[in-house]
Amino acid sequence: MMYFSRLKITLILGVCVLGALLCLPNLLPAPAGWLPWQQVHLGLDLRGGSYLLLEVDMAAVARERLDSLADGARTALRGKVTGFQPPQVQAAQNRVLVRINPGPQQNEAVRLLREAATSAGPAEYDVGAQDNEVTLSLSPVTLRDRANAAVLQSIEIIRRRIDETGVLDPVITRQGADRIVVQLPGVEDPNRIKELLGRTARMTFRLLDETANLAAAPPPGVDFLAVEGQPNAKEPVRRRVEVDGASLTDARPGQDNQNGRWVVNFTFDSVGARRFADVTNANVGRRFAIVLDDKVISAPVIQTPITGGRGQISGSFNARSAQDLAVLLRAGALPAPLTVVEERSVGPELGADSIRNGAIALAVGFLLVIAYMAVFYGLFGWFANIALLVNLVLQIGLLSLIGATLTLPGMAGILLTLGVAVDANILINERVREEVQAGRTPLNALETGFRRAYSTIIDSNATAFLAHVMLFVFGSGPVRGFAVTITVGIITTLFTATLFARMLMVRWYVSTKPAMLPV
Repeated sequence: MMYFSRLKITLILGVCVLGALLCLPNLLPAPAGWLPWQQVHLGLDLRGGSYLLLEVDMAAVARERLDSLADGARTALRGKVTGFQPPQVQAAQNRVLVRINPGPQQNEAVRLLREAATSAGPAEYDVGAQDNEVTLSLSPVTLRDRANAAVLQSIEIIRRRIDETGVLDPVITRQGADRIVVQLPGVEDPNRIKELLGRTARMTFRLLDETANLAAAPPPGVDFLAVEGQPNAKEPVRRRVEVDGASLTDARPGQDNQNGRWVVNFTFDSVGARRFADVTNANVGRRFAIVLDDKVISAPVIQTPITGGRGQISGSFNARSAQDLAVLLRAGALPAPLTVVEERSVGPELGADSIRNGAIALAVGFLLVIAYMAVFYGLFGWFANIALLVNLVLQIGLLSLIGATLTLPGMAGILLTLGVAVDANILINERVREEVQAGRTPLNALETGFRRAYSTIIDSNATAFLAHVMLFVFGSGPVRGFAVTITVGIITTLFTATLFARMLMVRWYVSTKPAMLPV
């Protein structure tokens, strides 16, 4: 208990030096680009920036699945069952309705639809028949699972889109069942980010129906879609998706070699390239529409088969709009539209005030703790103060290493950790004092005091550690920042109290061999 080998002392001091080195990036600029230079990042409330609360359109998630069910039902029944009407989507009831007269054909339709429901795994919908109606109803479990998947996918795509814009240290978290919080430190005008996040960016490639009359109602399987940049223009586009934008692997802005206009060059994966080649080969001379979020961006005529898996989107682009479209295509399409429910901006002046006030509180609290320990415990109190300083350095070093984002609650967590950290040294000093009063020798008092205090220190910090881990897991935003700083502080507290402070006391005792302890 009271013996420290040279190797152990070297390791303890090495950890302290490493912590100091990890703190340096917060004080100095990076000396070289290749050198890892991790810093503690400032959160929205300290640095200023923008706060967005987004809501996922769950009705659109359900509607998309119902549309897919309707297409699947039409495919399953076509050529096998006669006398059925086109499937109708009833979004309010979360079901698809197929009208067919009762009898053998209806029974066959129910059988085919049930087989289709279970062909790819557990059934996502229930098939029922009543009178002349066959219904495909989405189950509540299916809706809940799809809604959850939509939120998680939206978070990932939002992260990709924001990363493409160069915003540093964005915080993207889920709130409730269908909302997403986006914090953008340093971004005072989030309009461009809102535009990027507000677009679903689902791109499809479809053929035009040259026979459709725009003056009449659209024929079955055809939609009249607006043309980007032409308010009154529409194009008759087939609903059948020939190539999905999900097959895109890359998209980059560029300029056309012939006219110098801005375009977006894209590349397909192997599946998309093969499908694109097949479609263009079979439809030379026909118009092929590039559709983004139900708007026709471009509808060129297929001159020759495109077999290289590469293509070009032309339109009324400028440098910024071409770059934004490329960002959207690279990040992928959102599973459902997003709506900005709440928007707030925090000025950098408010952040500067927060930093200054937080730093003052941290410094004053730190000095008061140091004064208390020095007055009540003398030399051992100063050992505790040195351990406390090392604790602070190690905390900042670890936060820098993991690239943590420091918020106001996080600063409060650091101050609280310092106050709690000194409790461990108080327990040790009080235990040692009790052993001295009981008449033990200095060496015996030190060893017994340390041993009896350790169980209390470890138990209290272990329970606090578990509590704050749960706070991090189930919390969000500033609560998680608070939990991170406290959790890191508990780890550094155990190191400084059980190893570093004890090492200082033992080395002092070995070098001085006092007849009495200064307690």
